[in-house]
Amino acid sequence: MSGLQCEIPEYNPPSEEIKAILEKYKTVAIVGLSPKPERDSYKVAKYLKKNHYRIVPVNPGQKEILREKCYPNLKAIPFPIDVVDIFRKPEAIPPVVDDAIEIGAKVVWMQLGLAHNQAADKARKAGLGVVMSKCIKIEHMNMLK
Repeated sequence: MSGLQCEIPEYNPPSEEIKAILEKYKTVAIVGLSPKPERDSYKVAKYLKKNHYRIVPVNPGQKEILREKCYPNLKAIPFPIDVVDIFRKPEAIPPVVDDAIEIGAKVVWMQLGLAHNQAADKARKAGLGVVMSKCIKIEHMNMLK
């Protein structure tokens, strides 16, 4: 499985498209959100929340993170999700992408260092936008410059 961790994104949208995603979509499910403040997923979620995004924690081991109700998986969320931001090991990405397609998400976003080209192709074929190996917080900060 270690080969998956070295995957390089075969395609990423241009900066203008990433900016459009961040401007248009405001409900972000964060899959693998940690309750620990020192973790990147927590820092990203806190930043997004502070910047007027609705964050939806997805972590089966938690009830609440950042004062937001936590869901065990994407399918348990009872309202529409725009962006599925993934903080999981590469081998966990395909089932998350399948769920993102099933719930009608608009975009699958794989955090910095994460890429899964096969799952990305599947998401794009289903009509979803895909961003791989980029940090949504960094991209948002760059957009504000």
